[in-house]
Amino acid sequence: MTSSDIADRIVAAILAQKLAPGARLGEQPLSLLFDCSRTLVREALMQLAARGIVTVSARRGWFVVQPSEAEAREAFEARRVIETGLIRSAGAMKPAQLQRLQQHLKDEQASLQGPDVGRRSYLLGDFHVCLAECLGNQLLADTLRDFTARTTLIAMLYQSTHDAEHSCGEHVQIVEALARGDTARAEALMAEHIGHVQEALHLHDTAADDPLAELRQALAPVDGSAAPAPGRKRRRPRRTQDAPDTDSTPAPYLGDLL
Repeated sequence: MTSSDIADRIVAAILAQKLAPGARLGEQPLSLLFDCSRTLVREALMQLAARGIVTVSARRGWFVVQPSEAEAREAFEARRVIETGLIRSAGAMKPAQLQRLQQHLKDEQASLQGPDVGRRSYLLGDFHVCLAECLGNQLLADTLRDFTARTTLIAMLYQSTHDAEHSCGEHVQIVEALARGDTARAEALMAEHIGHVQEALHLHDTAADDPLAELRQALAPVDGSAAPAPGRKRRRPRRTQDAPDTDSTPAPYLGDLL
């Protein structure tokens, strides 16, 4: 087990929607899970931090990132530029590459009929990585794997309504266009597909106009509670001996996620 293997397992868990935005990644639980040293785990997490998949807090530890609305828009725009450009610059596909893509589509279609939602999510995201590899650009395939992981987190965070069957159908149309050698049509279909995925997110347009919109919404009074009057401090409730500790809820076991 190498640090890259650990990083790959974490990315795969994100693509399968088994690790949610903000999930804590403790070094000790991960080292026990993968039967390796904490140093190796830390190396893997540092790799993922450099790739924008996890973030670290000096006091709280490692966490899966929670992309903001602005970062969500940037991630989809980056994917649109990369994937349409990749198709535009690609030559004719070799039979073996086309066969691999078609097999991937069969796996996607089979997953739609099965109960394993994680596998379905992973295959739908991995299609874009597989396409880049089949078009002969491993560097962009690696880049797309990270972007796809981020957009998977975005879909979970902003409650995407994009239907899995619809997504698979759009993948089929893209591959059919590539099989005909119609790269212009495939490029247009890819742009539409990424646009449909983005449109299914519950993003608010006001954030772009008002830089304080996200903070303003978060700090709005909850359940009719009002903010304290100016110049008057709100009392902090005393904590009694019998009061429950609301911060003691155990985190999910990482072995169930990875």
